[in-house]
Amino acid sequence: MHEAEKPPHADRAGYVDTLIVGAGLSGIGVACHLRRDRPRHSYTILEGRGDLGGTWDLFRYPGVRSDSDLHTLGYAFKPWTGEKVIASGQAIQDYIRETAGQHGVLPHIRFGHKVIRADWSGAEGLWTVEARRTDGEHVLHTCRFLVVSTGYYDYDAGHLPDFPGQDRFKGTFLHPQHWPRDFDHTGRRVVVIGSGATGVTLVPALADRARHVTLLQRSPSYVLPVASKDALADAMRRLLGDRLAHRLTRRKNIAAQTFVYRLSRRHPRIVKKLLRTLQRRLLPQGYDIGTHFGPRYEPWDQRLCVVPDGDLFKAISSGRASVVTDRIAAFAEEGIQLASGALLEADTVVTATGLNLLAFGGMRLEVDGTPVSLPDTRVYKGCMLSGVPNLAFTVGYINASWTLKVDLVCAYLCRLLNRMDATGRWTCVPHHDGGDAGTRPLMDFAAGYVQRSIDAFPRQGDAGPWRMNMSYKEDVRELRHGRIEDGVLRFGNPTERTATPEPMSSADPTGPTEP
Repeated sequence: MHEAEKPPHADRAGYVDTLIVGAGLSGIGVACHLRRDRPRHSYTILEGRGDLGGTWDLFRYPGVRSDSDLHTLGYAFKPWTGEKVIASGQAIQDYIRETAGQHGVLPHIRFGHKVIRADWSGAEGLWTVEARRTDGEHVLHTCRFLVVSTGYYDYDAGHLPDFPGQDRFKGTFLHPQHWPRDFDHTGRRVVVIGSGATGVTLVPALADRARHVTLLQRSPSYVLPVASKDALADAMRRLLGDRLAHRLTRRKNIAAQTFVYRLSRRHPRIVKKLLRTLQRRLLPQGYDIGTHFGPRYEPWDQRLCVVPDGDLFKAISSGRASVVTDRIAAFAEEGIQLASGALLEADTVVTATGLNLLAFGGMRLEVDGTPVSLPDTRVYKGCMLSGVPNLAFTVGYINASWTLKVDLVCAYLCRLLNRMDATGRWTCVPHHDGGDAGTRPLMDFAAGYVQRSIDAFPRQGDAGPWRMNMSYKEDVRELRHGRIEDGVLRFGNPTERTATPEPMSSADPTGPTEP
């Protein structure tokens, strides 16, 4: 691009072509795609925390791990070669760091920069982004395109119900989101409140050294034992090499995830029977599976919890852990008084009671001086917002590995930018024709953590580009192969300039080559 043809103020300090908010699995993925497919494209990542990894840097509780395989949770372009495919949080963070290092992303990250607002100027064709540093100073950045990769969790606080008599308890309260690094649970009687993914992860991890661990749940979840290692993937890697084996294993696992989800929705009785059969093999004879592992809802109304190598069931069978399905009446000095009348003694109570959602990391958006009300926007192709120019966001799948969706969004973003360069357009904005008929929540999911906060998020439609697909196959068709200029996405240039911008990338304008 010639100097005279840059948009006004593009030379100011802090300007980049694309600004990425968040240095987690998604944000690093966006940066790597830009690096690979648009090598002349400038970018910066603003990260509020002091290290990369996002979720995998935040959660430090014992046993923290993935709940899907790393061949699909990992990047399409970066083979997973770890020993376990259900990997620890530390292994996942190391993988993200290694990927960022190999693609030259690390120097582009600004840690300790929490984005608090972003203002779009249609006249300039620029976003001005305000971030608060850890030292309290506020700094401004400008960019042509803004990508929000903050996930949807509130990293500052988890969900904590108000338990009756909680202040009477003389033991230790812990929340998994704020686990003390030096906490020693050896010999303690631990009660973990909650039946979700965090709870079923914590129980076997704590049971190794605790006196006893009890999972206290108001109602059960579906829990699926899975292998922590993939023997077929290991064999293919030895025969075919890392890259080809990763590609084939990824396809195999995508097909398996899709099959399980569709079977659960279409034939829930078959899935429930299969789960019970697998659980019965790992639990003591006569164990009351119906009470403790028989939910009132259907499979995949909420996310299935996975336990690698059946570790939760093995901990129960060994006697080191147990499950109590009951309601909390009140806390007592020595533990928890249950609605059934029983007293559950405890030295330590872990409140694995869920997370809070936070849309776009809590940042405020304005377009030409008008605040953006996220619930009044509609999602476009699962990655942009109606009426908001030059902005993309990355939210992964609920019913499959998160990164499968993120990889497709990144590829679409590169295709879009290449097309805009090739046709001399600087701005793009999805245009919604108005009306609320047929809209649904962004995540149409029954889980409590979703239902508590989903009204603060954008909404989706029932069809076309306004639907938030939860199907990898449909997203491949729409994001990887669909038309960029579909009549819904409107293109233009800033009003303060008349020159046609020169492409900022030497990449092929037809789009990146998929790995």
